[in-house]
Order: sequence, then structure tokens, then C-alpha cells
Amino acid sequence: MAGADGMHDESSARRALVDACRAMTSLGINQGTAGNISLRWGNRMLISPSAIPYDEMMPDMVASMPLEDDTGRWEGPCKPSTEWRFHHGILCSRPEVGAVLHAHPVFCTALAMARRSIPSCHYMITCFGGDDIRCAPYATFGTAELAELALSALDGRKACLLANHGMVVCGTDLRQALWLGVELETLARQYWHSLQIGGPVLLSPRELAETRARFQGYGLQEKQKP
Repeated sequence: MAGADGMHDESSARRALVDACRAMTSLGINQGTAGNISLRWGNRMLISPSAIPYDEMMPDMVASMPLEDDTGRWEGPCKPSTEWRFHHGILCSRPEVGAVLHAHPVFCTALAMARRSIPSCHYMITCFGGDDIRCAPYATFGTAELAELALSALDGRKACLLANHGMVVCGTDLRQALWLGVELETLARQYWHSLQIGGPVLLSPRELAETRARFQGYGLQEKQKP
């Protein structure tokens, strides 16, 4: 079996997921035990466990959940992240997505606390599939309602903010998900700073379309198949 990152054994996939969780902290997009990551593995979802510090997390603690079952059933010694519902919903409804990352980075979360979407203030917004980054309405963490709201905000997008909560990004694999997470927090920080001096001048639909065309196949935008 090969997973979203081309790995052929589950132990490697579990190790890669743990490494990605730790990378969130080193890259400055998460802190403490907040945040979670999931990875598509065949017809199952591997997801980080609940409330385990990343420096203590081991591959065998990663929970495994069937994608065809939405009851919350899991295998493993540790409970899956409380946010398993939106991870599960995204992987089930978006076959192109191989990894989902959720975190509480400072600037994304500050904008989410203000329930403010990110408009077309920088050309890098096209990396996320649209002309803006939507902010999903508020719902209590871990609920089916939050999962539904996140899925709606992600329609046609690779990222969204969650009101008074944080952010979610979707990648083809763990590497792209981490890259998108860093890019989203960078964009949020730039937007926040621009608001301090009167706000950004937004790019036009034509300018965004030109950028989107030039980005085709660029870098980690779309991982090339071997």
C-alpha cells in the first residue's frame, strides 16, 4: 500500500506524521498541544492523538480510523484528536487531498478572532485555490457543526480560517500541507500589518488570473507524479 506521500509501509507514514507535527512547532505555526495533522492511508485516516505533547509523541500513538465510518471508531492506544470530524470529512469529500493540517498560529488566529477573511491582498493567495481565504463561522471545537462549517469554507479552497479558533490547510501530502501552513500564516501576518497603515490595495480578478496561470506547476503548488 502507498500513502499520500508515496510511502509504502505504515510505520514510515506514522513517523512522517509525527515529524510533521513537530515541524509545525519549529516552523512557528503552532505551540503546545494545540493543532493536529491527518494523513490519508489507503481507505483509512492516520491522525495525531489527542493531548499528547509533540516531543513525547511516538509513531505507535498515532490513531488509525476507517474513512468509510463516521462514528469515531479508532484503532490504537491513544484517542484521536478531538478534531477528527473535520479531518475525516475533508479526506472523504476531497479525494485530491492527502493530508490535513490544523493549527493555531498567532496571526491566522488573530484574524479568526476578528472573524475576518483574508482578501486578495497578495498574489500568493492564489496558492490556496481562490481569490480569498474564507473565515468559517464559529462552532464549538470537535463538533459535527464545526466540521460542516469548515467543509463549506474550504469549498474550492485549500485553506480556511475557523472563527475564534485557528486555521485549516489541505495538501496533496504532508510536505505540501506544511508548506501551505507556513504560507498562510505569512499571508495573515502581512495582511495584519497592512491593516495598521490603512489596509491593502486589493488585486483585481485579472491580476489574480494572470498569477494563477503563471503558477501552474510551480514548486509545491502541484506535486508532479513520477
